Amino acid sequence: MTGKVAVVTGASRGLGRGIARGLGSKGMTVYLTGRDHAQLQDAARELEEAGGKGIPVACDHADDDQVAALFRQVESEQGRLDLLVNNAAAVHPQELSRPGPFWEKDLGLAQMIDVGLRSNYVAAYHAAPLMLKSEAALVANISFYGASGYFHGPAYGAAKAGTDKMTFDMGIDFAETPVSVVSIWPGFILTDMVKAIPEEQFPPEMRAMLPEWEHPEFTGLVLAAMLEDPNLKSLSGRTVIGAQMGEKYGVQDIDGKQPRDWTDRMGEPLKFYLPPQGKTS
Repeated sequence: MTGKVAVVTGASRGLGRGIARGLGSKGMTVYLTGRDHAQLQDAARELEEAGGKGIPVACDHADDDQVAALFRQVESEQGRLDLLVNNAAAVHPQELSRPGPFWEKDLGLAQMIDVGLRSNYVAAYHAAPLMLKSEAALVANISFYGASGYFHGPAYGAAKAGTDKMTFDMGIDFAETPVSVVSIWPGFILTDMVKAIPEEQFPPEMRAMLPEWEHPEFTGLVLAAMLEDPNLKSLSGRTVIGAQMGEKYGVQDIDGKQPRDWTDRMGEPLKFYLPPQGKTS
């Protein structure tokens, strides 16, 4: 996939950084965005060690002008964009997972709706005209099981459920174009931060689950496989489970396991429907 160009937002750490490594292992040129330029440079080096070309771009996805400039840069330097991975999110890990109702937590958690839902819309808005130049392109919005079941509270749930519905509606607008769009649910992720925590510090139930957690590269490998699927358009507008897509395309995690599908425990994506008269505008 050395001729393919991708943008991965929120790629300085965590899931986005691993997705970029996965895409790099397929030889792709990947623009990595985030606010910490030093971390982005480290992530780009990892991507290149994996076999791709990494281009770090400092970009605050709360700033629409910076996002617009990002895609102007991609157009100027590459003339095309095949894959947009909307992963950037405003997450406050300690506050997010703290027990208690939402009104007793920091109001800053509402930023997840701005950077995590609205930012996905803005990035896709600026990317779409460029992606229309490709023979087949994919917008992948990162979501999670919290879209259909309680997980981390209402701000998180609103951001993820909104992402899934937005994807459905984008799929309708992209229907007659070469661009497809999916919302993808990864499983629980073995990020670098998680791997750095001694296992004895995890609660017993979570410690028992760790062998089933997936590496962040897995989502990148799945998205690369989806991009090469000649029937990709049949998935457009849908919310898909990363583990299920891995089985569909024969993609395994970097440690050789087949990641777990958590729908039996965490719930399934919601279903959305067109009105009887179809698209209304």
